[in-house]
Order: sequence, then structure tokens, then C-alpha cells
Amino acid sequence: MPQAPVTAPAGAAAAQPPPVFDQRSLADMPGQQRGTERVGSPTQAEGGPSLAAPLGDQGRIAGPATAVFGAALFTGGQQSSSDAPNPNYILAPGDRVSVRAWGAVDSELVGQIDPAGNLFLPNIGPVRVAGVRVGDLQQVVEQEIRKVYTTQVQVYATVLSTQRIGVFVTGFVRSPGRYAGTASDSLLDFLVRAGGIDPGRGSFREIALKRGSRNVAMIDLYGFLLQGNLPQLRLQEGDTIVVGRQRAMVGADGAVRNNYLFESTSRTALTGRDLIELARPLPAATNAVLRGVRNAQPFSRYMPIAELARQTLHDQDTVTFVADVAARTIRVTVEGSRLYPSVLVADRDTTFCQMLDHIAVEPGLANTEGVFLLRPSLALQQKRAIDEALDRLERQLFLAPAATGSVAEARSQEAALISQYISRARRVQPEGRIVAMGPDGTCLPLRLENSDIIVIPELTSTVLVQGEVVFPQAVVYRPGMTIDQLLEAAGGLTPRGSMSTLMIRRPSGQVILNPQQAPRPGDELVALPYLDPKIWLFGRDLITALFQVALAARVFINN
Repeated sequence: MPQAPVTAPAGAAAAQPPPVFDQRSLADMPGQQRGTERVGSPTQAEGGPSLAAPLGDQGRIAGPATAVFGAALFTGGQQSSSDAPNPNYILAPGDRVSVRAWGAVDSELVGQIDPAGNLFLPNIGPVRVAGVRVGDLQQVVEQEIRKVYTTQVQVYATVLSTQRIGVFVTGFVRSPGRYAGTASDSLLDFLVRAGGIDPGRGSFREIALKRGSRNVAMIDLYGFLLQGNLPQLRLQEGDTIVVGRQRAMVGADGAVRNNYLFESTSRTALTGRDLIELARPLPAATNAVLRGVRNAQPFSRYMPIAELARQTLHDQDTVTFVADVAARTIRVTVEGSRLYPSVLVADRDTTFCQMLDHIAVEPGLANTEGVFLLRPSLALQQKRAIDEALDRLERQLFLAPAATGSVAEARSQEAALISQYISRARRVQPEGRIVAMGPDGTCLPLRLENSDIIVIPELTSTVLVQGEVVFPQAVVYRPGMTIDQLLEAAGGLTPRGSMSTLMIRRPSGQVILNPQQAPRPGDELVALPYLDPKIWLFGRDLITALFQVALAARVFINN
């Protein structure tokens, strides 16, 4: 109804006119101009940001990152050293080498490379092999022997074992100490033997290799984790591996591929651009929520990802990437007696009636008055409703008092039967059916949601009679058939059946209790069990649970 304008009091500022609703989506307007909501009721996309999971990792638990990036390097078992070095190993003093020659001369030598890096061969002299790759040893030794024995000499050279060394591992590792290995072992091998880097205190980006009083190299494991680059370091007896203290740590979670805690390149801060490069947000991610501490006070800020790239992130900050743009379209699946496409994409304001105009059916085969919807979100609500009904029944079952011993014994027997029913009923999975057609066969103005399923049943000439009847079956419908005739065709009611508990279920999902008219072709006539409250103490609660479980909490229309 129109209202009279309100006049502002004298001396007060004039009242501002009410905002005009914009027809565009909020996603089309910059943040500063979002003063109005879009026309229509809110959709799920407008209800708040969503946390998307990457493909292949749908089971990821939503929440802040707890694992340090790179910590998985040290979760495997410790690998023992091998005496057979790989072809790229560089020979050094102390390695044992075997050389055999036959033909013009027959000799065999097993020797150790001396401190000068030479291997002495009889009748040949010293051969320089230190610094030679294992894969090139055969060629080097053969060239030296052929300088003396030029013809008919065959040579075979191999490395038997490399020298054993002891390396100190200290700093922020789990088990500092001295560990034995071979000269061919890598820095990672010795870190694994020390239990790995302590993820709460140690740095993956500041690892020093010391030889005596000087630093031989500084290693950043992020180069190995991201690009596979690891410096070729030759460890020696008495070397020390020192893991530095942890630098600034920033967590990334939400719509990202890498849900980890990342270490900064510096001791104080990590740039937002670096975090984006490490975390790799999903294409759906549009915004980020930055949380942390600034000046000893809690700090939180919401910003687009482009703005995050310009931020300086501090130690212990967490960044949650979210998909915060309302979807402009929805996807609806069509099942049943239909023609042409089974998936339709439409505007998110499309109603059920509008969508039906775009679905082609065979007129003589499709039951257009029995169309219904299956909605996954409703199925979850139905499951909660069923569980709540079963919980109430269970409480009534165990808390009901008994006046005498005979009453207690009878209730105990009832409780055993009902407990079996409860355990089976909890395994029921509702279908999320919505009655979308009215009693007169017209569609209801229902707005569709994403992932809805439109089901078009086929026309049939039978009526399914089931429940508490002697012979549950599909009865061929004949014009003028009554409810009594249908029950008689199914053998009549069982002792637990009653005319007061009959129910008709339409193909659309509409349920009619205590029907006064006979079913139509395609309907289901269900005789529910009758439980006399005088005999069954929990009859009312059990009937309630039976209704919800058997019908999966569908919409009831009582006529």
C-alpha cells in the first residue's frame, strides 16, 4: 500500500530517498558501489563465500593449514647407504677400485685411491682417478694401460666401494648428532638420519654446510621442492650440516592447490605475491581473508587477490582464499521421459515453470502432470529430520517408566524390536524430492537451484498396491476401479493393515492421506501398518518415524 511521505523536523537534514534496487548482479559492480542487493530472494551463492577444493583432492578437510611445506621429505623410513655408487659419483681418495687386464698381460688389482688421488697399477704406474666419474672410470684406466700395452689387451675397471665418512648434523633437527654414511650420500640422506628438520623450529631455507670454520654452501630446499634443483655437494669426513632457525611462516588454505605453511625468504616477512606463487590459488578464487597480529592486536582484512599481492605478510599470518563471486547461471539435469538435452544451463533466477518450457517430451509417453524435483540440499535436510525423529523415538524407548515387572518385560520386548528398526532406519538415504506440480497438474512457481534434477515420469496403466497387503503388486487400472477393488486384487489387507492408514502417492511425490477418491493410473496405493497405542507403548513415535523414513520426508498434501 502506498504511504504518505514523512516530513523531516525543522532544522534536521532532509531524509534521504530509499535506495533504488539495481537489476545487475553484485558481481558486476565495484565494491564501493555495492549499496543495494539484487532483485529476488538470496541464492546459495549470495549467502557467503565458498571454499572450493581442487580436483583430485575433494576430501580435503576445510580449515587452516597445519602441515609445513616440505615436511613430507622426512616422513619416509631411513634409507641405508649403498656401497655401489651411481655412475655420476665422483671418485675421491679412499674409494676402493678393482682393475683386471687380460690378453697380452694377465693381472688383477684391488686397490684404494691414495691421498694424492692416484691408483697405482703394476708395470703401469700411478693413474690419476680422483675427480673422475664412476661412469668414466673404465675409459680412463683403459687409456693409461694402452699407452704401455698397445695391442691385444682387454681392461675391466669398476668401483667396489666408496669411503665411509662421518658427518655432524645439528641445529634445529629432531635428533642432532654424528651420523655415518658414504661419500656418495647426499645432504638429504644425512638430514633423514637425523630425523629431519623440526617443522616447528627449523628452517627449510637456511641450511649451512660447514667444513672446519668456513661455510662451504648455503642450501635452500625450496629450490629442490619446487624445481628439483639440489646443489651437487661432496661431503667429507668431519663436515657439519647446520639447520638454521625457522623464518617467518605464513599459512595458505581455502581455494588453493597447496594447502601448507610456507616459509619466508627473509626472517621477518613474506610478500603476498610470493605466497600466491607458492600456494597457487584455484581459478575460482577471487578474494582472500588475511588474519594475523599487528601491534600486539588481532588483525583481519578482506581483500581481492590483486590487492593481496601488494601486501607484506608477517610471521604467523594465515590467508584463506575464497570464491566470492555469485554464479550467474545454474545447471539443471533432466531425467526420465525426455527428448534431446539432459543438462540445461540457465539464468539463476529461472523458475521451474520457465525451465519446463525448454524441455521436449513425447506427448503420448511422458506424464507431464507427475513431474517432480530432486534437490541434493533438501536430501541433507531430510536426513537430519529423520535422525531427529529416530533420536526422539530412542529417548522415549529408554526413558519410559514401568509400573510393574510384567509391564517392564513387555516394554523390553517392544524395545528390542524397535531398536532393530532404528538401526536399519539410520541407513536410509533420502532422495530430496520436492512436489513441484499442483493437484490440478499445473507447475508451481519454484525457483531452481544449482544441481537440481527434474524427473519426468513415464505414463503407465498400472497402480502399484503395496504395504500391508497379502500380495503387493502392480494392478492394471480399469476405469471406475475403487480402492476396495484394488486392495482385493492385491489379496486384501494383512492383520496389521487398516483402512484408516491408507495412503496414495502420486508420481509427482504428492501424498494423500485417508484418500476419499480412487487412485489414478501411475499412483501408488500404500497400506501403512496400524499400531494400536493401547498395545504398543511407543506407537505414536514409531508411526512418526515410519512416515519420515518410508517417504524420505517428502512434502505431504492432506486432502
